[in-house]
Amino acid sequence: MSYLRRDLIEPRVYQEVIYARCKERNCLVVLPTGLGKTLIAMLIADYRLSKYGGKVLFLAPTKPLAMQHAESFRRLFNLPPEKINVLTGELSPEKRAELWRKSVVVTATPQTVENDILTGRISLEDVVLLVVDEAHRAVGNYAYVFIAREYLKTAKHPLVLGLTASPGSDEEKIREIVENLGIERIEVRTESSPDVKPYVHRIAFEWVRVELPGIYREVRKILREMLKDSLKPLADAGLVSSPSPDISKKEVLQAGSKINQAMAKGDYSAGYLKKHQAKAMKLHHAIELLETQGLTALRNYLKKLREDRSKSSRELMEDPRMRKVIYLLVQAKELGLDHPKMEKLKDLIKKQLERKPDSKIIVFTNYRDTGKKIVEELRNLGVSAERFIGQASRGTDRGMSQKEQKEVLDRFSRGEFNVLVATSVGEEGLDVPEVDLVVFYEPVPSAIRSIQRRGRTGRHRPGKVVILMAKGTRDEAYYWSSRRKEKGMFDAIKRVARELEKAQQKRGKIRERTKERVEMPSRSKITSLDAFLKVGKAKKAGGEVKETKESEKKNESQTPQIQEKRTAENRDKEIPIKPIFVKKPKGIVIYVDSRELRSGVPKILKELGAEIEVKTLDVADYVVSEEVGIERKSANDFIQSIIDGRLFDQVERLKRAYEKPVIIIEGELYGIRNVHPNAIRGAIASVTVDWGVPVLFSSGKEETAQFIYLLAKREQEERKKEVRLRSEKKALTLAERQRLIVEGLPNVSSTLAKRLLRHFGNVEKVFTATEEELKEVEGIGEKKAREIRKVITAPYVEDEG
Repeated sequence: MSYLRRDLIEPRVYQEVIYARCKERNCLVVLPTGLGKTLIAMLIADYRLSKYGGKVLFLAPTKPLAMQHAESFRRLFNLPPEKINVLTGELSPEKRAELWRKSVVVTATPQTVENDILTGRISLEDVVLLVVDEAHRAVGNYAYVFIAREYLKTAKHPLVLGLTASPGSDEEKIREIVENLGIERIEVRTESSPDVKPYVHRIAFEWVRVELPGIYREVRKILREMLKDSLKPLADAGLVSSPSPDISKKEVLQAGSKINQAMAKGDYSAGYLKKHQAKAMKLHHAIELLETQGLTALRNYLKKLREDRSKSSRELMEDPRMRKVIYLLVQAKELGLDHPKMEKLKDLIKKQLERKPDSKIIVFTNYRDTGKKIVEELRNLGVSAERFIGQASRGTDRGMSQKEQKEVLDRFSRGEFNVLVATSVGEEGLDVPEVDLVVFYEPVPSAIRSIQRRGRTGRHRPGKVVILMAKGTRDEAYYWSSRRKEKGMFDAIKRVARELEKAQQKRGKIRERTKERVEMPSRSKITSLDAFLKVGKAKKAGGEVKETKESEKKNESQTPQIQEKRTAENRDKEIPIKPIFVKKPKGIVIYVDSRELRSGVPKILKELGAEIEVKTLDVADYVVSEEVGIERKSANDFIQSIIDGRLFDQVERLKRAYEKPVIIIEGELYGIRNVHPNAIRGAIASVTVDWGVPVLFSSGKEETAQFIYLLAKREQEERKKEVRLRSEKKALTLAERQRLIVEGLPNVSSTLAKRLLRHFGNVEKVFTATEEELKEVEGIGEKKAREIRKVITAPYVEDEG
């Protein structure tokens, strides 16, 4: 039975070739944007469903993309619409489980599928094809990695198809993608590949250099001078290679990490350098904004620095040179000056619309503020333009919902406005309508993003790409970096693809040789080789050769069929056809708090073989037996809980609920916040000695998971303890109730509540004490005493609404 409506499609030669090569082997398909990767996935989906039945799971990084793929399947597949569904986090878990059961094709966001696998709502056993769209994301801790491993481990008929226009220029990253998805073959095509070339419309590239005006050069010179002064102490201390303002932002960032590490080791003399490093970072960003975005962007940034009360910002804004910068910016505003790129952009768009009034144009920019300014400027020219941004809100700048994003794209597609001004959200995968012109407001130093953006033009007709660059600035450096990375990307992919091909050929040859030996056995040779190996083993073990001869006779008496079966079994063990992810023995059950799913630890626990039960836990993050509850804290959260006084309350609740509580601190504790190392050590000592709660230190989520799994094994296998949830919610003692009432007062922790009750003797006296009497208690100053009295004595006024 065929599902794909062949009457509606005409696959191109390269699509048919890739389909034929990838329908039985895990493949990564690297194909320029707009050349039909989705159709290849549909051809393979049709084949797999026809051969095995089951389901197809198509993963995409965003909800709009997942919905777009579902629409394509509904249009081209002979399936009732209710059999093709989209799973996203907006649906309830129960609804997702129901849709999964009745679907043949599922498109989904990976985080949703990951959560549903962890909570046991779905199983990948019957999935006959896993499509991973935008496969360059399958690195690190991204959900694609976990899903692919679970899939290859549990599916009856697994096949993985990775799709991307650009997996990146780093060879190690490409290898990581290949390993994470279990890829056996890479199919790569460029715009110049012979079988693709006929379908690629010529894209005209033009890079336009603009000259920075005098005020710009003067502001830039002052900021670079200030940056040099901030870098000099760092260079003298050997934290950066040079005080040159041309050093990378990455190097300045690394200097900050080195300072934190030195302070953590007790070298507080490095502390004064922290201020210079912070100033250098801020000046670096200011110069970047000036060079690539313009005076408006720089003005906005300096306004934020003026409002920031940190020492580094205060010193920067008080520097007489910065006052001169602000004076020049005010002067430029009065003259109506902004970045010369803005004028060039307006000129480009004006000319394009004069040539073709119904043109569709996309302008890409890295910054939202710049996008806002471009839209304003174009509208002032009488050009219809709209912004296309992500969902996150930035201060007062509200993000766009997915519904709003779709509406804007639909209106652009219908030609209701001419210019779409997009940030990075418009780059990846979304079916942005065919356009006549793409403008890069600034070059992109990333091969992936550069290719994604360029792919928005030239799909069905010739297009044009213009890159705007400010002469002598990092714009030019970014452009050449982008070009170099792009070339490097294709070289790297081809090297990895050749290695995979050689490995496959080698396996094939070994299989052929093994097959020949099985089909035409020379018994004397096989027997003598067997005997030789066994004699060697016998001599090594100090045994007699006679025993080996007896076993040789026994071997000879076996039929060729048995020998063939054994050789085939050995062959399968030696040469795995598909990557093998070993299933760990099950039986260990670990309860996990639902809020921990994002940490990545539950994924690793599942890979270790634990059965995960996701619940909303009152106390602890992980429960491994009725006695052992484990609280996981990132280093940052641990320090924050010391600062805000939550730590000992949490320890008390943990201790009350579990007989053997454990705290795991994950990550580097010292130097990440401005908290003295002795304060951190004091808190750890108090948790361990005063409360009797052991603290384990973990380098990261992998080690945390190993600790939790080991504790679970000890409790459940060795000590035969049951896994049972407990809650700290049990009948409170009179003392606990009294403390709870006093803890309701402002800034009163459980420790301070005990002190107050010990000092005054009962709750009533605490509430009737004067400010002066309250100040007699250690830990209560004038401000705290005043706030406590205010809460107790202020008239009660009903909240409005």
